[in-house]
Amino acid sequence: MFAIRYSAVLILIVAAAVGFFVYKTQASDSRFAFKLGLDLSGGTHLVYNADTSKLPAVQVQDSMAALQSVIERRVNAFGVGEPLVQTEQGGALGGGGYRLIVELPGVTDVNQAIKMIGQTPLLEFKLVKKGSESNTTLADGSLNPAAFEDTGLTGKYLSSAALQFGTGGSGLQTTPTVLLTFNSEGARLFANLTDKNVGRQLAIFLDGKILSAPTIQEKIDNGGALVSGNFTPQEAKDLATNLNLGALPVPITLASTESIGATLGDQAAQAGVVAGVIGFLVLAAFMVLWYRLPGVVSVVSLTIYVALMLALFKVVPVVLTSAGIAGFILSVGLAVDANILIAERMKEELHAGRKTQEAIREGFARAWLAIRDSNVAHIIASVILFWLGTSIIKGFALVFGLGVIISMLSAITISRTFLLALGLDAAKPLGRFLMRSGIRL
Repeated sequence: MFAIRYSAVLILIVAAAVGFFVYKTQASDSRFAFKLGLDLSGGTHLVYNADTSKLPAVQVQDSMAALQSVIERRVNAFGVGEPLVQTEQGGALGGGGYRLIVELPGVTDVNQAIKMIGQTPLLEFKLVKKGSESNTTLADGSLNPAAFEDTGLTGKYLSSAALQFGTGGSGLQTTPTVLLTFNSEGARLFANLTDKNVGRQLAIFLDGKILSAPTIQEKIDNGGALVSGNFTPQEAKDLATNLNLGALPVPITLASTESIGATLGDQAAQAGVVAGVIGFLVLAAFMVLWYRLPGVVSVVSLTIYVALMLALFKVVPVVLTSAGIAGFILSVGLAVDANILIAERMKEELHAGRKTQEAIREGFARAWLAIRDSNVAHIIASVILFWLGTSIIKGFALVFGLGVIISMLSAITISRTFLLALGLDAAKPLGRFLMRSGIRL
């Protein structure tokens, strides 16, 4: 009994420390402040369709991952706090097209947000098709894009871009050009491409337009390429800057936009907190009035559970959305459900004539199977929702899944320890006091 009571005291001390941590890190400038999603903090939500039709199936996932990385770099360059950039595939089983989701908290100017994303150029290298060498020039003297074919070498293999000035006819360096440096994989692809296609034209496309189409003279294995296209110095500088921020490996088109004001987000956050507090108080009152001592223990356990969840949100950190708060409130309900099952099983054992300590142990043992099955089912559901859902559904699923796991541990471990530590014996002072007070099992 001493070891159980020592464990109960230790749990209370740890819970107090966790609660103090949650309280002291409330300030918005704290390292562990809550991370609020777009619907609670206000900002802009952008959805882009990604065109993967020209990519081999085996390259689609890697290209989408590269696209996400590029957009993240570009958004971060503008100093947006806590941006969320993710990709998803449409359709119930992921059989639809690919989309890019961009959430920019604090950016309520949709046009500004679109400008942040849309200025990133798409860089491609294409070879002239065999048999089309005589059709590379149109009637107006411009190059014919249809005469070239994809090589697989795109901006996703780019390591850096730098402005430099080429040598003009007078011998002076006056022509602005952009020097491209590929990463190791890009350098290998470029070397292989130039080695096998000496004498053929290699066109450089930027956002679908041909900048230049030089003829490959020899193998280039230094991992670099020169882009020229009648640029002004400022245009060449802007191109180098944009390419350094990331050339898109996949073309994207804007599908939808949504702007959420900070006031509306604040109202949603307050409504979620109020709903959670009211729900918790109602549940606490029910548990105490109906189950007396086990109800009090359940409320203490639930309070510790809430503190643990809030600390987890801060430390992981979990980005909280309205859907996530709903998932958290629902997980509190499941935690109460587990405590109700335990209390009812204990009452049955007491009515059967078992002693208090024995009834507590047996009640937990009998309730465990139902609690286990219920929580496993909910965890499976949350995993499926997180796997197949959109960003909003994923927020709900993540918080709900974490809540179910923590609530199960709370009900089985914390509640059990407290009840065993407070196991009533009418022959002892504590037992007599509780019995007279009407707080009984």
